[in-house]
Amino acid sequence: MQSYVDRKILSGVSSAILSGQDLVHFHAAGWADIENQIPLRHDHLFRVFSNTKLLTSMAIMQLIEQGKLGLDDAVEIYLPQLGKRQVLIPGATDINQTETARSAITVRQLLTHTSGLSYGLLDHGSTIYKAYIERKVLNAFEPLSELINVLEDLPLSFHPGERWEYSIATDVLSRLVEVVSGDNFDVYLHAHILSPLGMNDTSFWVPPHKHERLAAYYAGTDTMNVLNRDLKRLEKSPYPDAFLKPIPRFSGGGGLVSSMHDMLMLMRSFLPGGHAVLKPESIQSMMQNHLPAGWGIAFPGVGDVPGKGFGLGGAVTLRPGENDPAGAEGEFEWGGMAGTHWWISPRHNIAGLLMTQRQMAFWHPYSFEFKKLAYAAMGK
Repeated sequence: MQSYVDRKILSGVSSAILSGQDLVHFHAAGWADIENQIPLRHDHLFRVFSNTKLLTSMAIMQLIEQGKLGLDDAVEIYLPQLGKRQVLIPGATDINQTETARSAITVRQLLTHTSGLSYGLLDHGSTIYKAYIERKVLNAFEPLSELINVLEDLPLSFHPGERWEYSIATDVLSRLVEVVSGDNFDVYLHAHILSPLGMNDTSFWVPPHKHERLAAYYAGTDTMNVLNRDLKRLEKSPYPDAFLKPIPRFSGGGGLVSSMHDMLMLMRSFLPGGHAVLKPESIQSMMQNHLPAGWGIAFPGVGDVPGKGFGLGGAVTLRPGENDPAGAEGEFEWGGMAGTHWWISPRHNIAGLLMTQRQMAFWHPYSFEFKKLAYAAMGK
């Protein structure tokens, strides 16, 4: 990983590998802050963005275990604004070119990104992207309740259950947690997942006494060239004082800051012998593919990701591709847009973590290389 720092592709990288509950690799390379020459330490904090989705999915699974939700419940039972959906017709050039949805959105579809919702992040120029941006779907300064109100007036991109599209669905799930549990999402996470697992550095904002531990955030001058070596510091991304002050929206899709220690505790909870906050059958279900046979996942501007299905909160490797280790079949994985990756192999009883802070570094060449090296070192 030091080579990516030396080539100025990444500012710094923290990496870890678990074999069962044993930490067999833990290393930090490079800088937390290039400009001030602050080396990356094991206690630095990272904007983990979509790593948050795993914890939100866990919260939903807890409520299902308690009988308060059903995996195939219609979401409109709890969030009536999301009933009676309209769907954009194929080739629509206007947000009003719609037809009535053929079925209701289910909890399972939100977990697997097959609900018909979009994101307003990656599909630049599309009809739904323009509508999401215009209506400020991702507005961090409005609570989750308002997100649902905004989505009420927007059509779906496709009929529920008929396609896979990465989406705002996990933020909808965080509002579902609030409605079903009666707690604000941050309160629920702290009480039922973060505190029980000892994840004391994970939160939606960093208190002042920890500000110096938050690693600086960088981007390449060409954001779509993931190997661009000219890093620039991002001071106001995704908005001024992001993660340094409380905001109204507790984004279940991308709102958390965390540390390597805390992410290790989270990974351990999925491996045998760890302190778990879910029943074994829930963990097993999360790590299984829930997409129909023949389906895969794809991203606008990137295309298909070969050999991947999707579980309840992360991708599942069905057939290892060129970027995967040969032994990666059955692996459960995801990560965040700033390059915070996690993966769990239930077949081999191992897990890995990578943490950096470069914009658009999700599924980056550095993560592919690290994972191959990790599997090889473990003899898998």
